[in-house]
Amino acid sequence: SLLSMRSSSTSTAVTSRSRFLSSTATAFLASTAIVMSADPEECQAKTSKLPVGQGNPRYIDKDMEMKYGEDADGNPRTRGVLVRRMTGDSTPYEFPSRPVRLIQEWPDEPPFKPEDFFRADGNDDGIFYTVPKLVYHIDEPAVSSLTQYYRRNIAKGSDILDICSSWVSHYPLEFPETMGKICATGMNPLELAFNDQLTGGYKATDLNKEPKLPYDDKSFDAVTCVVSIDYLIDPITILKEVNRVLKPGGKVIISQSNRCFPSKAIAMWLNMNDRQHLELINGYLKYAGGYKDVQAWDITATLPDNGYRDPMFIVEA
Repeated sequence: SLLSMRSSSTSTAVTSRSRFLSSTATAFLASTAIVMSADPEECQAKTSKLPVGQGNPRYIDKDMEMKYGEDADGNPRTRGVLVRRMTGDSTPYEFPSRPVRLIQEWPDEPPFKPEDFFRADGNDDGIFYTVPKLVYHIDEPAVSSLTQYYRRNIAKGSDILDICSSWVSHYPLEFPETMGKICATGMNPLELAFNDQLTGGYKATDLNKEPKLPYDDKSFDAVTCVVSIDYLIDPITILKEVNRVLKPGGKVIISQSNRCFPSKAIAMWLNMNDRQHLELINGYLKYAGGYKDVQAWDITATLPDNGYRDPMFIVEA
């Protein structure tokens, strides 16, 4: 095993293509992944009966040992990494859900051109993701709002697939016990191995190199994709694959914020604002086919002091 883990809870709308793409508003970008500072205030589980999740710790610290080679005698050489996971629970945030009306009318055939999917860094994604990125790409309020959305909208006993996954899937702590199998695909096997919610295992997969999901037809009740669809150069094909692996009546939940690795995000995404991103995802779903009742939601968390927080949006079908 490359990794061994031990954990301990601690606190701490029809418009022309050119007009659509040329909006004066642009997405807010971040060139690096950011981990928001954690409040060191201790969070203890209470013995009294609380709503689901409110007895959970706010943070979980994990000390990971990563094997990176062997010495001259064949003994493993390891390196310890301490990471902090945000559970999405026991926070001071509120989690409203505001519907977003999708009004973009898409033509019968996709209007996209190859240059729309150009990326500044066109090198093999495997190079970019070689080193595990054990960080969060969105802040704690955004993580928490997504966790709470999953808790409200994925039925107990569901089989779940998280695509473009990493060391965290943002699912509620109880999901490994209350759901069926939880599987994942992602770029870095080391990150995936550190994801302790994957009760059904994982498969390291570069969807930009081969846009096919390594799972049988009708295998999952829900497929999730967290702040990653902007990196896909063939998203329509991948969403066809998602539809293939979904069981009848299953759903896809695509979440999106306003942060990304600009060098890896596709060109047209970088020239759009948050509202347009939702419309674009809706267009992808239309051209993938098989999706009904597409809904969009703004689930951005509210802070007690009304301070800044990363936005969080959902497109579900």
